[in-house]
This record gives sequence, structure tokens and C-alpha cells, in this order.
Amino acid sequence: MAKDYGGQAAYGTQARQGGRPGSGARPELGGQPGFAGPTEPGGRRRHGRSTRAGRAAPAAMLLLGIVGLGVSVAGVAMQILPRQFTAYQQRQIRDWETGARWRDWPAGRIYPASVRYPAPSALGYTSLMLTATRIGIARQASCRAATDAAAAAVLRRNGCEAVLRATYADGTDSYVVTVGIAAFAAAAQASAAHAELADSSPAAGAVAPGVRTVPFAHSPAAWFTDSRRQVSGNASAGTYLVFYTIGYADDRPRQLVATDGYAYSEMLSFGTGVAQAVLSKLAGPVPPPRCPGTPGC
Repeated sequence: MAKDYGGQAAYGTQARQGGRPGSGARPELGGQPGFAGPTEPGGRRRHGRSTRAGRAAPAAMLLLGIVGLGVSVAGVAMQILPRQFTAYQQRQIRDWETGARWRDWPAGRIYPASVRYPAPSALGYTSLMLTATRIGIARQASCRAATDAAAAAVLRRNGCEAVLRATYADGTDSYVVTVGIAAFAAAAQASAAHAELADSSPAAGAVAPGVRTVPFAHSPAAWFTDSRRQVSGNASAGTYLVFYTIGYADDRPRQLVATDGYAYSEMLSFGTGVAQAVLSKLAGPVPPPRCPGTPGC
């Protein structure tokens, strides 16, 4: 005699009509949770929400696994592959390396014993190079003490750290120039100070605010005081702003040299040439910054 299973609370199934007890007909079992739903007339089965939820859960788990794997691979790659500095970080490193030179380099390296510079255009020899000779190097000074009051105010606003100065004479000992280097922590500060000074025009016949002279006794620059400055100017590169101021190597007073085309051209060529030669080395390029772990580090 076939046993009638009837309904079980654990599965929720019942025997179909037509399977009478004792007739030998085997009752059909209904659906089990997670497999097939209750039967419909005609023998078809209904797939309920539990079936769709059961299929969605493994898919979500697979997706999360793929995402986690991707994040893990990216993290491993960042640890193994060489690091890269951002443009801002590279600029900071270059500023730091360039800006440390005025402290690290010997004074004789910053201000070499002799400097070559191009002859003035008034001579008509564009390829002719002249030589300036260093007379002496002054002690490091504060930005306020080494420059005029107007220039010192600009330097202070933009974060000037110190000023180095040296004086040179031209090849004939006719002119002398004091070259002053103002040091900043960042190139942007030096550029801002240069732009601010360029916006301030001196009065007619006056010398532009800039570096104070450094005279040296028993030399062509013995008479070179602030009151005898003839031409002044400045330029910037890297973290530095360089000043130059030029005068005669004798006791003649300041005069309006701009009216003398040849003298003005010769002084300007001398001052800018020596200043640019000094600045080009001090603010010269540095090797490209490299992160630890890259080739060459």
C-alpha cells in the first residue's frame, strides 16, 4: 500500500487530486523553496520572487568580487610601478633645489672672478665679447639694508629672504657695477616682485629703485656710492631677482646719461651682461625630479 505523504509544513506541498489513498497512485510533491514554485493548472510551474532573488544574489556577489579584484590590482600596481610627481610637486622640488644654491654655493661660485658679456650694440660688433672683473664680494645683507626703501618694500611684500652683492669693473676700469641677488622661496614670488618693480616708473632723471652700491677702497669702485649711480635695473629667473646699478669709476656726480647714447648703451650692456651671466648660473636648470624607485634614483 502506497504511503500518502500529504502536506509537510517544511515544504508546503500537497497531493494532487486523483491520487486516492490505497489506489497505488504516487502523489506529486510540490515545489521546494529555492527550486520550483507551486504548480498551475496544466502542469506548469510558477517562478516566484524567491527564485528571482535567488538568482540576483549570486550575480551581485560576482560583480562585487570583480570590483574588489580591480581595486586590489590597481593598488598593487601603484605599489610596484614607479611613482610620478604632479606638475605642482615638480615645480616645488625645482624651486627648492634652485633656491638652496644661494646658501650652499661658495661666494666665488655665485660671483665668479671674471664674467664675459656682449659688447654694446653702439660699437657695431655683435659677436664681440668683453670681460668684467670682480672687485669684491660684500657680506650677506637683509633685503631692507641692501636696497632702496621703495625696492625693499616690494621685496618684503613678496617674501624676500636675503640679498647677496658683489661689485665688478669693466675691462678699461671706466665703469663699475654692483650686482645684487635677492633670494626667494618660490619662483612665483620672485616673478611677482619683478613685475611690481617694473610697474613703478622713476621720476624724470632719477634712478630706478634697486640695489645699494658696494664700494671697495683702493679699487676702481672706491668712489662708487649711492649718489653716483647712473643706471639701474633688474631681472628675474627661477627663485631669484637680480639687481644691477652702474656708475663711473671716478668721483664724477650722477648725471642724465640717457642723453649720451653711447655712454648709456655701454653702461646698459655692461650692467645687464654681468647680471645675466651671474643669474643664468645661479638660476640654471636642475635635473628633472624623480620619485624613489624610478630608474636612476
